[in-house]
Amino acid sequence: MKAIQLKEPGRFEQIAIDEPAKPGAGEALVRVHRVGVCGTDISGYLGKMPFYSYPRIPGHELGVEVLEVGPDVVNVKAGDRCSVEPYMNCQRCFACRRGGVNCCENLQVLGVHTDGGLRPRFVLPARKLHKSERLTLDQLALVETLGIGCHAVNRGDPKAGENVLVVGAGPIGLSVIEFVKLTGATLTVLDLNQQRLDFCKRQMGVQHTIRFIDDATVLQAMKDQTDGALYPVVFDATGSPKSMCNAFNYVAHTGRLVFVGIVVNEVSFSDPLFHRREMTLFASRNALPGDFDRIIKLIEDGKIDTRPWITHRSPFAELIGNFPSYTKPETGVIKAMVEMDG
Repeated sequence: MKAIQLKEPGRFEQIAIDEPAKPGAGEALVRVHRVGVCGTDISGYLGKMPFYSYPRIPGHELGVEVLEVGPDVVNVKAGDRCSVEPYMNCQRCFACRRGGVNCCENLQVLGVHTDGGLRPRFVLPARKLHKSERLTLDQLALVETLGIGCHAVNRGDPKAGENVLVVGAGPIGLSVIEFVKLTGATLTVLDLNQQRLDFCKRQMGVQHTIRFIDDATVLQAMKDQTDGALYPVVFDATGSPKSMCNAFNYVAHTGRLVFVGIVVNEVSFSDPLFHRREMTLFASRNALPGDFDRIIKLIEDGKIDTRPWITHRSPFAELIGNFPSYTKPETGVIKAMVEMDG
């Protein structure tokens, strides 16, 4: 069967691979129907993802159908449609024993450390499947993206009425926005790209946006919006070292800063500023199993509308040619969805 492999940064190739083996105990064989293109895929393509290894079959935002299950599998059956929790954890390390399966010491993320979903069929642990009888395959493939935002917002823990800033209005920033909105916080979004900010207002219901022009102009706009206090919670979802360094300037006294994006570079900050404001800095990585179940229910109940998300589509056979355009914000891409059936 055919798969798409990222040989090295900037170079995809269609390859032939063997059919998967039959599922063993606790495993499921799945057919891939949808693959979302995310920031990690783009960073891997650009050579900017520190955890990525090459060559690699990408794809971890997946909408799949269960074809067959192995012995001892009770959570899914053949015919079920599922979202995939793509974080293959060891279940034995210190982090796993504490429930931190999202940052397992031996973590293997599909499409990053181990081969992902840009192939028709593969076997994975059945415990990583989250089924829904109501969600479409497109929606199932969006669950993992939303999980990144869900976990990040849980880390930052904004409260109703608090001023919250989200820096970066790409797909990961949008997933953070979805869950900040659910908290009842007062949301502001900062981005360089006016088209993305317009999307936030028009499609995401964001009232306050700021376009980055220069540091002084942006800080003044923020102080005007917060009566001079800045933001008790700031999320940086840009994956830009410059932005992540600047984000410390936006945090209020006693505030919290959450880094959602990942970069290969070092991030530096002014220690006097950090101490004077007694900030708390959080990393946020991946998502937890409970986040997937919560998101599926939120979509099923109509509390998250996924319709604005998918702006571009690509048949599997055309992805290699289409992919470079997905790296360019000026094309208006928010989420590209690969249709494996076509």
